[in-house]
Amino acid sequence: MAQDENKTYQVTATRKRPKSFETLIGQEFVVSTLENALKEGKIAHAYLFSGPRGVGKTSSARLLAKALNCEKGISAHPCGVCNNCISIAEGRSVDVIEIDGASNNGVDAVRAIKEEVTFPPQTSRYKIYIIDEVHMLSISAFNALLKTIEEPPEYVIFIFATTELQKVPQTIRSRCQQFHFQLISEENIVKCLKSAAEDIYIEADEDALYWIAKEGKGSMRDSYTLFDQVASFSEGHITLEKIREKLGGAESQSLIDILSHSFSGDAKSSLEELDALFLKGIGENQIIKDLSEFCRSLLFYKEGIRRRELLSFPEEDLKDERLEGYTKEMLELILKSLFSLYRDIRYSISPRFELELFISRLSSIRFITDPADMMKKIEEIRKGIESGNVEIKRSYVPVPAPRGSYGKTEEKKTEKSPIEDVTRPFSTDELLKRIREDKESFLATTLSKCDITERDGKLVIVAKSDMAFDAVSEKRNAIAKALSEIKSPLTVSIGKVQVEKTRKKAYSENVARILQVFKQAEVYEIKERKEDEHKPVRNDETAGITGEPDEQDEGGGKDS
Repeated sequence: MAQDENKTYQVTATRKRPKSFETLIGQEFVVSTLENALKEGKIAHAYLFSGPRGVGKTSSARLLAKALNCEKGISAHPCGVCNNCISIAEGRSVDVIEIDGASNNGVDAVRAIKEEVTFPPQTSRYKIYIIDEVHMLSISAFNALLKTIEEPPEYVIFIFATTELQKVPQTIRSRCQQFHFQLISEENIVKCLKSAAEDIYIEADEDALYWIAKEGKGSMRDSYTLFDQVASFSEGHITLEKIREKLGGAESQSLIDILSHSFSGDAKSSLEELDALFLKGIGENQIIKDLSEFCRSLLFYKEGIRRRELLSFPEEDLKDERLEGYTKEMLELILKSLFSLYRDIRYSISPRFELELFISRLSSIRFITDPADMMKKIEEIRKGIESGNVEIKRSYVPVPAPRGSYGKTEEKKTEKSPIEDVTRPFSTDELLKRIREDKESFLATTLSKCDITERDGKLVIVAKSDMAFDAVSEKRNAIAKALSEIKSPLTVSIGKVQVEKTRKKAYSENVARILQVFKQAEVYEIKERKEDEHKPVRNDETAGITGEPDEQDEGGGKDS
Protein backbone atom coordinates (compact mmCIF):
# COMPACT_ATOMS: atom_id res chain seq x y z
CA MET A 1 0.00 0.00 0.00
CA ALA A 2 1.54 3.26 -1.11
CA GLN A 3 0.20 6.38 0.54
CA ASP A 4 1.58 9.84 1.10
CA GLU A 5 2.98 9.92 4.63
CA ASN A 6 1.70 13.49 5.10
CA LYS A 7 -1.90 12.42 4.48
CA THR A 8 -4.07 11.02 7.23
CA TYR A 9 -5.50 7.57 6.50
CA GLN A 10 -9.12 7.62 5.37
CA VAL A 11 -11.48 4.68 5.30
CA THR A 12 -12.56 3.61 1.83
CA ALA A 13 -16.16 4.77 2.33
CA THR A 14 -14.93 8.32 2.99
CA ARG A 15 -12.20 8.25 0.39
CA LYS A 16 -14.54 6.98 -2.33
CA ARG A 17 -17.49 9.22 -1.45
CA PRO A 18 -19.03 10.59 -4.69
CA LYS A 19 -17.73 14.05 -5.60
CA SER A 20 -20.19 14.64 -8.44
CA PHE A 21 -23.50 13.29 -9.70
CA GLU A 22 -21.63 11.32 -12.36
CA THR A 23 -19.90 9.22 -9.70
CA LEU A 24 -23.10 8.45 -7.78
CA ILE A 25 -23.57 4.71 -8.44
CA GLY A 26 -26.89 2.96 -8.90
CA GLN A 27 -29.25 5.97 -8.58
CA GLU A 28 -29.79 6.95 -12.20
CA PHE A 29 -33.37 8.18 -11.70
CA VAL A 30 -32.41 10.50 -8.84
CA VAL A 31 -29.40 11.87 -10.73
CA SER A 32 -31.29 12.56 -13.96
CA THR A 33 -34.20 14.25 -12.17
CA LEU A 34 -31.99 16.53 -10.08
CA GLU A 35 -29.76 17.42 -13.02
CA ASN A 36 -32.77 18.42 -15.16
CA ALA A 37 -34.23 20.51 -12.33
CA LEU A 38 -30.92 22.33 -11.85
CA LYS A 39 -30.56 23.03 -15.56
CA GLU A 40 -34.06 24.51 -15.74
CA GLY A 41 -33.69 26.39 -12.47
CA LYS A 42 -36.68 24.65 -10.87
CA ILE A 43 -35.43 24.53 -7.29
CA ALA A 44 -37.78 23.16 -4.61
CA HIS A 45 -37.72 24.47 -1.06
CA ALA A 46 -37.74 20.98 0.52
CA TYR A 47 -36.46 17.55 -0.57
CA LEU A 48 -37.00 14.16 1.06
CA PHE A 49 -34.45 11.42 0.28
CA SER A 50 -35.49 7.93 1.43
CA GLY A 51 -34.00 4.48 0.99
CA PRO A 52 -31.80 1.80 2.63
CA ARG A 53 -28.61 2.66 4.46
CA GLY A 54 -25.39 3.30 2.61
CA VAL A 55 -26.87 3.96 -0.85
CA GLY A 56 -25.97 7.65 -1.20
CA LYS A 57 -28.70 9.75 0.45
CA THR A 58 -26.40 12.01 2.48
CA SER A 59 -23.85 12.15 -0.34
CA SER A 60 -26.59 13.26 -2.75
CA ALA A 61 -27.68 15.96 -0.29
CA ARG A 62 -24.13 17.33 -0.19
CA LEU A 63 -23.83 17.17 -3.98
CA LEU A 64 -27.09 19.09 -4.29
CA ALA A 65 -25.82 21.68 -1.81
CA LYS A 66 -22.61 22.08 -3.86
CA ALA A 67 -24.62 22.42 -7.07
CA LEU A 68 -26.73 25.18 -5.52
CA ASN A 69 -23.91 27.12 -3.80
CA CYS A 70 -21.06 26.74 -6.28
CA GLU A 71 -19.39 30.12 -6.82
CA LYS A 72 -19.60 29.60 -10.59
CA GLY A 73 -23.40 29.47 -10.39
CA ILE A 74 -26.16 26.91 -10.05
CA SER A 75 -25.08 23.91 -12.10
CA ALA A 76 -25.54 20.15 -12.22
CA HIS A 77 -21.77 19.96 -12.54
CA PRO A 78 -20.21 22.13 -9.78
CA CYS A 79 -16.55 22.96 -10.14
CA GLY A 80 -15.46 21.28 -6.91
CA VAL A 81 -12.49 23.63 -6.46
CA CYS A 82 -14.07 26.86 -5.23
CA ASN A 83 -14.22 27.69 -1.53
CA ASN A 84 -17.89 26.84 -1.24
CA CYS A 85 -17.48 23.42 -2.93
CA ILE A 86 -14.47 22.52 -0.81
CA SER A 87 -16.01 23.64 2.48
CA ILE A 88 -19.25 21.73 1.75
CA ALA A 89 -17.31 18.58 0.82
CA GLU A 90 -15.33 18.81 4.05
CA GLY A 91 -18.44 19.49 6.14
CA ARG A 92 -17.35 22.92 7.47
CA SER A 93 -19.55 25.30 5.47
CA VAL A 94 -21.41 27.79 7.70
CA ASP A 95 -24.31 27.95 5.24
CA VAL A 96 -24.81 24.16 4.92
CA ILE A 97 -25.92 22.87 8.32
CA GLU A 98 -26.04 19.10 8.84
CA ILE A 99 -28.23 17.98 11.75
CA ASP A 100 -28.55 14.48 13.21
CA GLY A 101 -32.25 13.89 13.71
CA ALA A 102 -31.63 11.11 16.21
CA SER A 103 -29.84 13.36 18.72
CA ASN A 104 -31.73 16.57 17.95
CA ASN A 105 -35.27 15.28 17.93
CA GLY A 106 -36.97 17.65 20.32
CA VAL A 107 -38.99 20.82 19.89
CA ASP A 108 -36.11 22.96 21.14
CA ALA A 109 -33.91 21.94 18.21
CA VAL A 110 -36.65 22.86 15.76
CA ARG A 111 -37.19 26.21 17.50
CA ALA A 112 -33.49 26.95 17.05
CA ILE A 113 -33.84 26.25 13.34
CA LYS A 114 -36.86 28.56 13.10
CA GLU A 115 -34.85 31.36 14.68
CA GLU A 116 -31.81 30.78 12.44
CA VAL A 117 -33.72 30.83 9.15
CA THR A 118 -34.49 34.49 9.66
CA PHE A 119 -30.83 35.25 8.99
CA PRO A 120 -29.64 35.07 5.36
CA PRO A 121 -26.60 32.97 4.29
CA GLN A 122 -23.18 34.51 4.90
CA THR A 123 -21.06 33.46 1.93
CA SER A 124 -23.36 31.30 -0.18
CA ARG A 125 -26.43 31.63 -2.32
CA TYR A 126 -28.66 29.39 -0.14
CA LYS A 127 -28.78 28.41 3.50
CA ILE A 128 -29.31 24.63 3.35
CA TYR A 129 -30.38 22.41 6.25
CA ILE A 130 -29.60 18.69 5.86
CA ILE A 131 -31.44 16.69 8.54
CA ASP A 132 -30.33 13.04 8.59
CA GLU A 133 -32.62 10.33 10.03
CA VAL A 134 -35.48 12.79 10.07
CA HIS A 135 -37.95 10.08 11.10
CA MET A 136 -36.42 10.20 14.60
CA LEU A 137 -37.96 13.64 15.26
CA SER A 138 -40.81 13.70 17.74
CA ILE A 139 -44.36 14.49 16.70
CA SER A 140 -44.11 17.87 18.43
CA ALA A 141 -40.93 18.65 16.52
CA PHE A 142 -42.57 17.72 13.21
CA ASN A 143 -45.56 19.92 13.99
CA ALA A 144 -43.29 22.84 14.88
CA LEU A 145 -41.47 22.39 11.56
CA LEU A 146 -44.56 22.32 9.35
CA LYS A 147 -45.02 26.04 8.82
CA THR A 148 -41.31 26.64 8.28
CA ILE A 149 -40.86 24.05 5.51
CA GLU A 150 -44.12 25.07 3.85
CA GLU A 151 -43.23 28.75 3.46
CA PRO A 152 -39.53 29.19 4.22
CA PRO A 153 -37.56 32.27 3.19
CA GLU A 154 -36.51 32.17 -0.44
CA TYR A 155 -32.87 31.56 0.48
CA VAL A 156 -33.60 28.48 2.73
CA ILE A 157 -33.73 24.90 1.45
CA PHE A 158 -34.40 21.78 3.54
CA ILE A 159 -33.06 18.35 2.57
CA PHE A 160 -34.33 15.45 4.70
CA ALA A 161 -32.85 11.93 4.65
CA THR A 162 -34.44 8.85 6.20
CA THR A 163 -34.22 5.06 6.10
CA GLU A 164 -37.82 4.62 7.33
CA LEU A 165 -40.10 6.68 5.16
CA GLN A 166 -43.25 5.25 6.74
CA LYS A 167 -42.39 6.99 10.05
CA VAL A 168 -42.37 10.43 8.47
CA PRO A 169 -45.79 12.10 8.87
CA GLN A 170 -47.77 12.57 5.70
CA THR A 171 -47.99 16.31 6.42
CA ILE A 172 -44.20 16.54 6.09
CA ARG A 173 -44.01 14.30 3.03
CA SER A 174 -46.65 16.30 1.19
CA ARG A 175 -44.50 19.46 1.49
CA CYS A 176 -41.38 17.85 -0.01
CA GLN A 177 -40.19 16.52 -3.33
CA GLN A 178 -39.58 12.82 -2.64
CA PHE A 179 -36.76 10.72 -4.08
CA HIS A 180 -36.45 7.02 -3.27
CA PHE A 181 -32.94 5.54 -3.41
CA GLN A 182 -32.58 1.87 -4.38
CA LEU A 183 -30.15 -0.82 -3.33
CA ILE A 184 -27.01 -0.98 -5.43
CA SER A 185 -26.50 -4.07 -7.59
CA GLU A 186 -23.69 -6.47 -6.75
CA GLU A 187 -22.17 -5.92 -10.18
CA ASN A 188 -21.82 -2.17 -9.55
CA ILE A 189 -20.45 -2.78 -6.06
CA VAL A 190 -17.80 -5.15 -7.43
CA LYS A 191 -16.70 -2.51 -9.95
CA CYS A 192 -16.27 0.02 -7.13
CA LEU A 193 -14.39 -2.51 -5.00
CA LYS A 194 -12.01 -3.26 -7.86
CA SER A 195 -11.31 0.45 -8.19
CA ALA A 196 -10.74 0.73 -4.43
CA ALA A 197 -8.32 -2.21 -4.51
CA GLU A 198 -6.36 -0.67 -7.37
CA ASP A 199 -6.11 2.64 -5.52
CA ILE A 200 -4.30 0.98 -2.62
CA TYR A 201 -2.37 -1.48 -4.81
CA ILE A 202 -4.04 -4.66 -3.54
CA GLU A 203 -4.74 -7.68 -5.72
CA ALA A 204 -8.25 -9.10 -5.28
CA ASP A 205 -9.87 -12.24 -6.71
CA GLU A 206 -13.23 -11.68 -8.36
CA ASP A 207 -15.04 -14.36 -6.34
CA ALA A 208 -13.79 -12.71 -3.14
CA LEU A 209 -15.11 -9.32 -4.25
CA TYR A 210 -18.48 -10.89 -5.13
CA TRP A 211 -18.59 -12.39 -1.64
CA ILE A 212 -17.96 -8.93 -0.11
CA ALA A 213 -20.63 -7.39 -2.35
CA LYS A 214 -23.15 -10.05 -1.39
CA GLU A 215 -22.45 -9.56 2.30
CA GLY A 216 -22.92 -5.81 1.79
CA LYS A 217 -26.55 -6.53 0.77
CA GLY A 218 -26.77 -3.63 -1.64
CA SER A 219 -25.15 -1.05 0.65
CA MET A 220 -22.04 0.60 -0.75
CA ARG A 221 -20.91 1.84 2.66
CA ASP A 222 -21.26 -1.61 4.24
CA SER A 223 -19.33 -3.15 1.35
CA TYR A 224 -16.52 -0.62 1.67
CA THR A 225 -16.33 -1.20 5.44
CA LEU A 226 -16.06 -4.99 4.96
CA PHE A 227 -13.50 -4.44 2.20
CA ASP A 228 -11.27 -2.47 4.60
CA GLN A 229 -11.47 -5.28 7.16
CA VAL A 230 -10.62 -7.97 4.60
CA ALA A 231 -7.77 -5.93 3.14
CA SER A 232 -6.18 -5.58 6.57
CA PHE A 233 -5.49 -9.35 6.92
CA SER A 234 -5.12 -10.36 3.26
CA GLU A 235 -1.44 -9.35 2.98
CA GLY A 236 -1.80 -7.73 -0.40
CA HIS A 237 -3.99 -10.42 -2.01
CA ILE A 238 -7.70 -10.83 -1.18
CA THR A 239 -8.94 -14.41 -1.72
CA LEU A 240 -12.15 -16.19 -0.80
CA GLU A 241 -10.23 -18.86 1.14
CA LYS A 242 -8.64 -16.23 3.38
CA ILE A 243 -11.99 -14.57 3.96
CA ARG A 244 -13.67 -17.79 5.04
CA GLU A 245 -10.71 -18.78 7.16
CA LYS A 246 -10.45 -15.45 9.02
CA LEU A 247 -14.12 -14.50 9.24
CA GLY A 248 -15.36 -17.95 10.24
CA GLY A 249 -17.22 -19.10 7.16
CA ALA A 250 -17.51 -22.67 5.94
CA GLU A 251 -15.38 -23.53 2.91
CA SER A 252 -17.22 -24.69 -0.19
CA GLN A 253 -15.43 -28.05 -0.20
CA SER A 254 -16.67 -28.78 3.31
CA LEU A 255 -20.25 -28.04 2.25
CA ILE A 256 -19.83 -30.22 -0.84
CA ASP A 257 -18.51 -33.08 1.30
CA ILE A 258 -21.48 -32.85 3.68
CA LEU A 259 -24.01 -32.88 0.84
CA SER A 260 -22.27 -35.64 -1.12
CA HIS A 261 -21.94 -37.93 1.92
CA SER A 262 -25.58 -37.30 2.81
CA PHE A 263 -26.77 -38.19 -0.69
CA SER A 264 -24.85 -41.47 -0.60
CA GLY A 265 -26.41 -42.30 2.78
CA ASP A 266 -23.12 -42.00 4.68
CA ALA A 267 -24.39 -40.12 7.74
CA LYS A 268 -21.22 -40.96 9.68
CA SER A 269 -18.94 -39.06 7.28
CA SER A 270 -21.37 -36.12 7.13
CA LEU A 271 -21.39 -35.79 10.92
CA GLU A 272 -17.59 -36.02 11.05
CA GLU A 273 -17.31 -33.21 8.47
CA LEU A 274 -19.75 -31.15 10.52
CA ASP A 275 -17.66 -31.72 13.64
CA ALA A 276 -14.59 -30.49 11.75
CA LEU A 277 -16.39 -27.20 11.08
CA PHE A 278 -17.21 -26.85 14.78
CA LEU A 279 -13.55 -27.43 15.65
CA LYS A 280 -12.63 -24.50 13.39
CA GLY A 281 -14.79 -22.27 15.56
CA ILE A 282 -17.64 -21.86 13.10
CA GLY A 283 -20.97 -21.43 14.87
CA GLU A 284 -24.26 -23.20 14.16
CA ASN A 285 -25.91 -20.10 12.70
CA GLN A 286 -23.04 -19.49 10.28
CA ILE A 287 -23.05 -23.13 9.12
CA ILE A 288 -26.79 -22.97 8.47
CA LYS A 289 -26.38 -19.71 6.54
CA ASP A 290 -23.50 -21.05 4.44
CA LEU A 291 -25.29 -24.31 3.72
CA SER A 292 -28.45 -22.41 2.74
CA GLU A 293 -26.47 -20.12 0.46
CA PHE A 294 -24.75 -23.07 -1.20
CA CYS A 295 -28.03 -24.97 -1.75
CA ARG A 296 -29.62 -21.81 -3.16
CA SER A 297 -26.74 -21.36 -5.59
CA LEU A 298 -26.89 -25.05 -6.55
CA LEU A 299 -30.64 -24.75 -7.17
CA PHE A 300 -30.09 -21.72 -9.41
CA TYR A 301 -27.29 -23.52 -11.25
CA LYS A 302 -29.49 -26.56 -11.94
CA GLU A 303 -32.20 -24.20 -13.24
CA GLY A 304 -29.71 -22.93 -15.84
CA ILE A 305 -28.79 -19.63 -14.16
CA ARG A 306 -25.17 -18.68 -14.73
CA ARG A 307 -25.11 -15.00 -13.70
CA ARG A 308 -22.20 -14.53 -11.34
CA GLU A 309 -24.00 -12.01 -9.15
CA LEU A 310 -26.75 -14.55 -8.41
CA LEU A 311 -24.39 -17.41 -7.60
CA SER A 312 -22.64 -17.08 -4.25
CA PHE A 313 -20.11 -19.80 -5.07
CA PRO A 314 -17.83 -20.39 -8.07
CA GLU A 315 -19.35 -22.35 -10.93
CA GLU A 316 -16.57 -24.95 -10.61
CA ASP A 317 -17.87 -25.90 -7.15
CA LEU A 318 -21.51 -26.06 -8.23
CA LYS A 319 -20.85 -28.45 -11.12
CA ASP A 320 -19.06 -30.98 -8.89
CA GLU A 321 -20.05 -34.46 -10.13
CA ARG A 322 -20.82 -35.60 -6.58
CA LEU A 323 -23.80 -33.22 -6.53
CA GLU A 324 -25.38 -34.34 -9.81
CA GLY A 325 -27.89 -36.58 -8.04
CA TYR A 326 -29.62 -33.69 -6.30
CA THR A 327 -32.89 -32.68 -7.94
CA LYS A 328 -34.80 -29.42 -7.76
CA GLU A 329 -37.32 -30.95 -5.32
CA MET A 330 -34.57 -32.17 -3.01
CA LEU A 331 -32.85 -28.78 -2.87
CA GLU A 332 -36.14 -26.98 -2.25
CA LEU A 333 -36.89 -29.34 0.62
CA ILE A 334 -33.40 -28.85 2.11
CA LEU A 335 -33.76 -25.05 1.94
CA LYS A 336 -37.18 -25.16 3.55
CA SER A 337 -35.84 -27.39 6.34
CA LEU A 338 -32.82 -25.11 6.89
CA PHE A 339 -35.08 -22.08 7.26
CA SER A 340 -37.17 -23.90 9.84
CA LEU A 341 -34.02 -25.08 11.63
CA TYR A 342 -32.68 -21.51 11.82
CA ARG A 343 -35.90 -20.40 13.52
CA ASP A 344 -36.06 -23.39 15.86
CA ILE A 345 -32.52 -23.25 17.26
CA ARG A 346 -33.28 -19.96 19.00
CA TYR A 347 -35.43 -21.89 21.47
CA SER A 348 -33.44 -25.12 21.55
CA ILE A 349 -31.54 -26.34 24.61
CA SER A 350 -28.69 -27.34 22.25
CA PRO A 351 -28.43 -25.71 18.80
CA ARG A 352 -25.56 -28.05 17.95
CA PHE A 353 -27.73 -31.13 18.60
CA GLU A 354 -30.44 -29.65 16.38
CA LEU A 355 -27.97 -29.17 13.53
CA GLU A 356 -26.49 -32.65 13.96
CA LEU A 357 -29.98 -34.14 13.90
CA PHE A 358 -30.70 -32.30 10.65
CA ILE A 359 -27.49 -33.59 9.03
CA SER A 360 -28.28 -37.13 10.19
CA ARG A 361 -31.76 -36.98 8.66
CA LEU A 362 -30.32 -35.52 5.48
CA SER A 363 -28.85 -38.94 4.64
CA SER A 364 -32.35 -40.08 3.56
CA ILE A 365 -32.78 -37.21 1.09
CA ARG A 366 -32.24 -39.51 -1.89
CA PHE A 367 -35.56 -41.22 -1.16
CA ILE A 368 -37.52 -37.99 -1.37
CA THR A 369 -39.85 -37.85 -4.38
CA ASP A 370 -42.05 -34.99 -5.41
CA PRO A 371 -45.76 -36.03 -5.30
CA ALA A 372 -46.42 -34.39 -8.65
CA ASP A 373 -43.51 -36.29 -10.22
CA MET A 374 -44.75 -39.55 -8.70
CA MET A 375 -48.26 -39.04 -10.12
CA LYS A 376 -46.73 -38.26 -13.50
CA LYS A 377 -44.79 -41.55 -13.50
CA ILE A 378 -47.89 -43.50 -12.44
CA GLU A 379 -49.83 -41.94 -15.29
CA GLU A 380 -47.08 -42.90 -17.75
CA ILE A 381 -47.15 -46.52 -16.50
CA ARG A 382 -50.95 -46.63 -16.78
CA LYS A 383 -50.85 -45.40 -20.36
CA GLY A 384 -48.11 -47.91 -21.14
CA ILE A 385 -50.23 -50.77 -19.79
CA GLU A 386 -53.25 -49.69 -21.80
CA SER A 387 -51.23 -49.45 -24.99
CA GLY A 388 -49.44 -52.76 -24.33
CA ASN A 389 -45.99 -51.18 -24.26
CA VAL A 390 -45.45 -52.12 -20.62
CA GLU A 391 -45.39 -55.73 -19.44
CA ILE A 392 -46.47 -56.68 -15.93
CA LYS A 393 -45.17 -59.95 -14.60
CA ARG A 394 -47.48 -61.43 -11.96
CA SER A 395 -46.52 -64.19 -9.58
CA TYR A 396 -49.21 -66.65 -8.40
CA VAL A 397 -49.52 -66.87 -4.64
CA PRO A 398 -51.62 -69.89 -3.54
CA VAL A 399 -54.47 -69.08 -1.14
CA PRO A 400 -55.62 -71.71 1.39
CA ALA A 401 -58.96 -73.34 0.56
CA PRO A 402 -61.89 -71.90 2.55
CA ARG A 403 -63.49 -73.89 5.34
CA GLY A 404 -66.12 -76.33 4.21
CA SER A 405 -64.66 -76.76 0.70
CA TYR A 406 -64.17 -80.17 -0.84
CA GLY A 407 -60.42 -80.44 -1.16
CA LYS A 408 -58.12 -78.15 -3.16
CA THR A 409 -59.17 -76.40 -6.32
CA GLU A 410 -57.18 -77.43 -9.33
CA GLU A 411 -55.54 -74.48 -11.07
CA LYS A 412 -56.43 -74.27 -14.73
CA LYS A 413 -53.42 -73.77 -16.96
CA THR A 414 -54.49 -71.33 -19.61
CA GLU A 415 -52.37 -69.12 -21.76
CA LYS A 416 -53.08 -65.44 -21.10
CA SER A 417 -51.36 -62.24 -22.07
CA PRO A 418 -49.09 -60.69 -19.43
CA ILE A 419 -51.57 -57.91 -18.74
CA GLU A 420 -54.58 -60.23 -18.08
CA ASP A 421 -55.57 -61.10 -14.53
CA VAL A 422 -55.05 -64.68 -13.36
CA THR A 423 -57.80 -66.69 -11.62
CA ARG A 424 -57.69 -67.26 -7.90
CA PRO A 425 -59.13 -70.00 -5.64
CA PHE A 426 -62.75 -69.48 -4.66
CA SER A 427 -63.61 -68.00 -1.25
CA THR A 428 -67.17 -67.86 0.11
CA ASP A 429 -66.37 -64.86 2.27
CA GLU A 430 -64.96 -63.01 -0.71
CA LEU A 431 -68.07 -63.81 -2.76
CA LEU A 432 -70.40 -62.50 -0.04
CA LYS A 433 -68.26 -59.38 0.38
CA ARG A 434 -68.41 -58.67 -3.35
CA ILE A 435 -72.20 -59.17 -3.41
CA ARG A 436 -72.59 -56.69 -0.53
CA GLU A 437 -70.39 -54.19 -2.39
CA ASP A 438 -72.81 -54.53 -5.34
CA LYS A 439 -75.61 -53.39 -2.99
CA GLU A 440 -77.22 -56.84 -2.75
CA SER A 441 -77.27 -57.10 1.03
CA PHE A 442 -80.45 -59.23 1.15
CA LEU A 443 -78.99 -61.73 -1.32
CA ALA A 444 -75.75 -61.92 0.71
CA THR A 445 -77.73 -62.57 3.92
CA THR A 446 -79.78 -65.29 2.18
CA LEU A 447 -76.65 -66.97 0.76
CA SER A 448 -75.00 -66.98 4.18
CA LYS A 449 -77.84 -69.29 5.37
CA CYS A 450 -77.47 -71.67 2.42
CA ASP A 451 -75.06 -74.54 1.95
CA ILE A 452 -72.42 -73.39 -0.56
CA THR A 453 -69.86 -75.86 -1.88
CA GLU A 454 -67.47 -76.07 -4.82
CA ARG A 455 -67.56 -79.25 -6.90
CA ASP A 456 -66.52 -80.18 -10.44
CA GLY A 457 -66.06 -76.57 -11.57
CA LYS A 458 -69.43 -75.55 -10.23
CA LEU A 459 -70.59 -73.48 -7.29
CA VAL A 460 -73.38 -75.56 -5.74
CA ILE A 461 -75.89 -73.52 -3.71
CA VAL A 462 -78.49 -75.52 -1.73
CA ALA A 463 -81.35 -73.44 -0.28
CA LYS A 464 -83.02 -74.65 2.89
CA SER A 465 -86.41 -73.15 2.11
CA ASP A 466 -88.59 -72.31 -0.85
CA MET A 467 -88.28 -68.61 -0.08
CA ALA A 468 -84.50 -68.82 -0.08
CA PHE A 469 -84.54 -70.88 -3.27
CA ASP A 470 -86.71 -68.31 -5.05
CA ALA A 471 -84.56 -65.41 -3.85
CA VAL A 472 -81.32 -67.05 -4.95
CA SER A 473 -82.75 -68.19 -8.30
CA GLU A 474 -84.04 -64.69 -9.03
CA LYS A 475 -80.61 -63.19 -8.36
CA ARG A 476 -78.51 -65.80 -10.17
CA ASN A 477 -77.21 -63.14 -12.57
CA ALA A 478 -75.96 -61.07 -9.63
CA ILE A 479 -74.15 -64.15 -8.29
CA ALA A 480 -72.56 -64.80 -11.68
CA LYS A 481 -71.47 -61.16 -11.89
CA ALA A 482 -69.85 -61.33 -8.43
CA LEU A 483 -67.98 -64.50 -9.44
CA SER A 484 -66.60 -62.78 -12.51
CA GLU A 485 -65.50 -59.77 -10.42
CA ILE A 486 -63.50 -61.98 -8.05
CA LYS A 487 -61.95 -63.74 -11.06
CA SER A 488 -63.55 -67.15 -10.32
CA PRO A 489 -64.16 -69.55 -13.26
CA LEU A 490 -67.02 -71.39 -11.48
CA THR A 491 -70.55 -71.66 -12.83
CA VAL A 492 -73.60 -71.67 -10.55
CA SER A 493 -75.86 -74.60 -9.71
CA ILE A 494 -78.90 -73.87 -7.48
CA GLY A 495 -80.93 -76.48 -5.65
CA LYS A 496 -83.12 -76.79 -2.57
CA VAL A 497 -83.99 -79.18 0.28
CA GLN A 498 -86.96 -81.42 -0.53
CA VAL A 499 -89.64 -81.55 2.21
CA GLU A 500 -91.72 -84.71 2.56
CA LYS A 501 -94.93 -84.54 4.65
CA THR A 502 -96.72 -87.64 6.02
CA ARG A 503 -99.71 -87.80 8.35
CA LYS A 504 -98.92 -89.16 11.79
CA LYS A 505 -101.48 -91.69 13.01
CA ALA A 506 -100.28 -91.96 16.57
CA TYR A 507 -99.64 -88.89 18.65
CA SER A 508 -97.94 -88.37 21.92
CA GLU A 509 -99.94 -87.55 25.02
CA ASN A 510 -99.11 -83.85 24.80
CA VAL A 511 -100.01 -83.65 21.12
CA ALA A 512 -103.30 -85.39 21.83
CA ARG A 513 -104.21 -82.73 24.40
CA ILE A 514 -103.41 -80.02 21.87
CA LEU A 515 -105.67 -81.67 19.33
CA GLN A 516 -108.49 -81.69 21.84
CA VAL A 517 -108.20 -77.92 22.18
CA PHE A 518 -107.64 -77.18 18.48
CA LYS A 519 -110.01 -79.54 16.74
CA GLN A 520 -108.89 -78.62 13.24
CA ALA A 521 -105.13 -78.91 13.80
CA GLU A 522 -103.04 -81.41 11.86
CA VAL A 523 -99.58 -82.71 12.76
CA TYR A 524 -96.93 -83.59 10.19
CA GLU A 525 -93.60 -85.33 10.44
CA ILE A 526 -90.90 -83.35 8.62
CA LYS A 527 -88.20 -85.26 6.80
CA GLU A 528 -85.35 -83.48 5.00
CA ARG A 529 -83.56 -84.94 2.05
CA LYS A 530 -81.12 -83.13 -0.27
CA GLU A 531 -81.39 -83.37 -4.00
CA ASP A 532 -79.35 -85.90 -5.79
CA GLU A 533 -75.96 -84.26 -6.03
CA HIS A 534 -75.23 -85.95 -9.37
CA LYS A 535 -78.49 -85.05 -11.07
CA PRO A 536 -77.80 -83.36 -14.44
CA VAL A 537 -78.64 -79.67 -14.57
CA ARG A 538 -79.51 -77.23 -17.35
CA ASN A 539 -76.90 -74.62 -18.30
CA ASP A 540 -78.05 -71.06 -18.86
CA GLU A 541 -75.75 -69.96 -21.65
CA THR A 542 -76.86 -66.38 -21.56
CA ALA A 543 -75.99 -65.74 -17.90
CA GLY A 544 -73.25 -68.32 -17.65
CA ILE A 545 -74.88 -70.00 -14.64
CA THR A 546 -76.65 -73.26 -13.88
CA GLY A 547 -80.42 -73.13 -13.65
CA GLU A 548 -83.02 -75.19 -11.80
CA PRO A 549 -83.08 -78.92 -12.58
CA ASP A 550 -85.50 -79.94 -15.29
CA GLU A 551 -86.61 -83.19 -13.62
CA GLN A 552 -87.81 -83.82 -10.11
CA ASP A 553 -87.27 -86.85 -7.91
CA GLU A 554 -89.87 -89.57 -7.89
CA GLY A 555 -92.88 -88.50 -5.99
CA GLY A 556 -91.38 -85.07 -5.67
CA GLY A 557 -92.36 -81.86 -7.31
CA LYS A 558 -92.09 -78.18 -6.80
CA ASP A 559 -93.47 -77.79 -3.31
CA SER A 560 -94.72 -74.44 -2.25
